[in-house]
Amino acid sequence: MVPQKLFLTKGVGKHKEKLRSFEAALRKAGIEKFNLVRVSSILPPGCKIISKDKGLSLLKPGEIVFCVICDNSTNERNRLLVASIGIAIPTEKEQYGYLSEHHTFGQTDDAAGDYAEDLAASMLASTLGIEFDADLAWDERRDVYRMHDKIVKTRNITQSAIGDKGGLWTSVITAAVFVP
Repeated sequence: MVPQKLFLTKGVGKHKEKLRSFEAALRKAGIEKFNLVRVSSILPPGCKIISKDKGLSLLKPGEIVFCVICDNSTNERNRLLVASIGIAIPTEKEQYGYLSEHHTFGQTDDAAGDYAEDLAASMLASTLGIEFDADLAWDERRDVYRMHDKIVKTRNITQSAIGDKGGLWTSVITAAVFVP
């Protein structure tokens, strides 16, 4: 089975129980009704990114659904948490791409999203034989990748939240959900 479509989604949940906060985040993301199977970070060749609404309409409650999922949780008051998935799509449709997961604390959405994109693009670049200086800033490496004309696009989906003031568990998730 090689998925031909995927959609991106994200959510935040809060509850006194960690598991329930995670489930609430899945609910906000619209994927709580599926049996989610975490997979590694390969974007299948030619896989098309579709809208969340279109993707959800193609799935049934209880279905086993493969996804790259990134999550983070805290019960520390006012702690900034983030989960991000980066995507690197190759120019050649026959070539596979990469998805990366990045979860951390204290980073802004933009910083976490850029980091996740950089991870995915760096993995794809190494697969494609593009030489780059890992010490360069992401913007400089992005230019190197584009000059080689082998990476057509990068993007990310990022969700952050601030830990609940009352000490409830706060969970964030991002997911790239494959559609059969």
